Amino acid sequence: MARNSTGASFFAWDGDVLVVNILGKPAASKDAIGKPKGTQLKVSVTAAPQNGKATDHMVRFLAPLFGVAVRDIVVVFGQENVNKQLRIQSPKKLPAVFTTPPV
Repeated sequence: MARNSTGASFFAWDGDVLVVNILGKPAASKDAIGKPKGTQLKVSVTAAPQNGKATDHMVRFLAPLFGVAVRDIVVVFGQENVNKQLRIQSPKKLPAVFTTPPV
């Protein structure tokens, strides 16, 4: 699957891999999944944006929410940027934002 190939949505399926475009917010007051903003999903994390540590923290925060191990989430791009894309291998569950129709 090509970079940014989620179309008009913030996520797409590539077989059993969930591809998610993220707009990260480091150094936030809490770890949280926000609302979709255009073709990205807002995700806040408490970690500071230093040498990719906020992205690493984000992956550790998201893994249990998708029912996968940390190793099942690959950062395609954006390790040290607020704009990132993740590939999540065979998620066992989906956070509500993935099942709620857009408003």
